[in-house]
Amino acid sequence: MELLLKRTTKTKLSTIGELYVNGVFQCYTLEDIERNVKIKGVTAIPKGSYKVIVTMSNRFKKPLPLLLDVPNFSGVRIHSGNKSEDTEGCILVGETKQTDFIGGSRIAFKSLFDKINKAVLSEEIILTIQ
Repeated sequence: MELLLKRTTKTKLSTIGELYVNGVFQCYTLEDIERNVKIKGVTAIPKGSYKVIVTMSNRFKKPLPLLLDVPNFSGVRIHSGNKSEDTEGCILVGETKQTDFIGGSRIAFKSLFDKINKAVLSEEIILTIQ
């Protein structure tokens, strides 16, 4: 499965993007802002390609997608949330977007997670961030 995250809108508080699954638009994303120097919990991960697996999240107490081998980061997941305060370096997903906010996050996450959870059983999942 190929996931593509296109970062489209950057403000002083967040980065909004579009997430595609195998070339088809899936949902919007919200991340922290990109920085030249990483600040724990408030910096978006570097552009690049990352393998995605599903593991149990100690924080959320449920299985969530986890990005592997992110330079200078650990525990980067894809999950629901609405604004930069919810991300701590992770990728949030939503059905709608506004400035520094995404809505319909739980619905968007369920739809995406169903696809990831099915794919992880039979194929490698790679997320590319542009």
